[in-house]
Amino acid sequence: MEPVDGLPPAQRWRALVTLGIAVGASVLDSAVANIALPSIAADLQVTPSASIWVVNAYQMAVIVALLPCASLGDIHGYRRVYAWGLGVFTVASLGCALAPSLPVLTLARAVQGLGGAGIMSVNTALIRFIFPRAQLGRGMGINALIVATSLAIGPSVAAGILSVAHWPWLFAVNVPLGGLALALVGALPYTEPSGHRFDMASAALNAATFSLFIAAIDGVAQREPAGVVALQFAGAAAVGFVFVRRQRVLAAPMLPVDLFRRPVFALTVATSVCSFIAQTSAFVALPFLFEAALGRSQVATGLLMTPWPVMVALVAPLAGRLSDRFPAGILGSIGLAVLSAGLLGLLLLPADPPGWQVGWRMALCGVGFALFQSPNNRLMLTSVPRERSGAGSGMLSTARLLGQTTGAALVSVLFGLTEAGGVAQGANAALILATACSALGALCSSLRLRR
Repeated sequence: MEPVDGLPPAQRWRALVTLGIAVGASVLDSAVANIALPSIAADLQVTPSASIWVVNAYQMAVIVALLPCASLGDIHGYRRVYAWGLGVFTVASLGCALAPSLPVLTLARAVQGLGGAGIMSVNTALIRFIFPRAQLGRGMGINALIVATSLAIGPSVAAGILSVAHWPWLFAVNVPLGGLALALVGALPYTEPSGHRFDMASAALNAATFSLFIAAIDGVAQREPAGVVALQFAGAAAVGFVFVRRQRVLAAPMLPVDLFRRPVFALTVATSVCSFIAQTSAFVALPFLFEAALGRSQVATGLLMTPWPVMVALVAPLAGRLSDRFPAGILGSIGLAVLSAGLLGLLLLPADPPGWQVGWRMALCGVGFALFQSPNNRLMLTSVPRERSGAGSGMLSTARLLGQTTGAALVSVLFGLTEAGGVAQGANAALILATACSALGALCSSLRLRR
C-alpha cells in the first residue's frame, strides 16, 4: 500500500501533543535526576559517588537499548514500540518514587532507561510519518523546541518540587504525564511492520560493545588505572568488530552499516557527534568557569547558562522551517560556525565581565546550535529509506548520546591534566576543545553540499 504523506492536520497536532508529553517528560527526568542527587544520597544514606549510579544506570540502559528498540520499531511498527516504551517508562517512574534503597532505585532507573530508549528510538521516525515531507523540517523544529524547553526549565522544575516535596515526587510526576500520553497514543500514525526477524545475537553484541565503550569512557573520566581502561577499549573494539561484521551480512542490520556507505548519511552522523561533543564540553565546563574564574554564585551561574537553551527553543522552529527550503549542509555549516564564534567569544571573556557580555555570547551559541540541529536531524532521517526510518531515528539518538558521553569524559580528562593550573585553566581547555569540535562539525556539514 502506498504510504500516506503525513496525517490530516487535526490528527497531526494530537499526535504531536502525544509525542511532546512523553519526550518532554523523559528529558525533564534526565535533568531533575542530577539536581536530586544530594537529596537522594542524604536520604538513602549513601556516598555522593554511589548516588551517581542513579544517573549512570539510566544513561547506560538508554544507549544499550536504542538500536535494538529502533530495530523493533522497523519490525513491529513505530507506534507499538513507542507505546511499550512509554508504558515501561511510566511504571518504572513509579518504581523510582517508591524505591526504599539505592540498589532498588538504581534498578528502577535502569528499567526506566529501557522505556526511555523505546521512546527516543522511534520518536523522530514517527515525526516522519506525522508530517508531510514538505513540512518535515517544521516537525523537527517543534521537536527540538520541546527538548530545549524541557532542558531549560528542568533545573527550575526540580528546585520548585524539592522546595515543597521530597525527592520521590520528582519521579512520581511522570506517572500522570505518562498515563495521559498513553491515553492519546492512538493518535500516532500506524506504520506497516517490515516482517523481518529480530536478531538476538546482534542485540547481545550491541549491548556488549556499547557497555564496554561507555565503561571505558567513564573509566577515563574517573581516572581508573590505564591498564583497566585500555582493556575495556580493546574489548569494545574486538566485540564491535564482530558486531559490524555480522551487520554486513544481514538484510536489515540493527546497526545500519549499509547506510554509512551513503556519504550524506555518514557525514550527517559525524556532524552530529562533533556538535554534541562541543555542546556537552561547554555545558560541563562553563559552570566551573563562571563560579571559579568569574566568582559568580550558583544562582547567577544558572541565569548565565539560561540564554543558550532559551535561544535554541526560540530559533529551532524557524530553523526547521528553513530546512524545508534550504540544504542542511548550508544551514548546518552556518549554525556550527556561529556556535564556534560564540564559544570563542566565551573563551576570550575579559577578567570581570558584566552579565550582558556573557549573556550575548551564550545566546549566540544557542542560535548557532539551533540553526544546526533541526536541519541536521531532518537530513539524517530523510537520507534513509522510509521503511527503515527506525534505523535512522535510532542512529540520530545514538550519535547524540555518544557525543554527550565522549564530551563529558574529555572534559574530565582535561581538568585532570590542567589540575595544577586551577579550575579556570581546565575550563578554558574544555572551551578550546568545544570550539575545535564545533569547527570540525561545520567542516563535515559543508562537505555534504558536494553530495
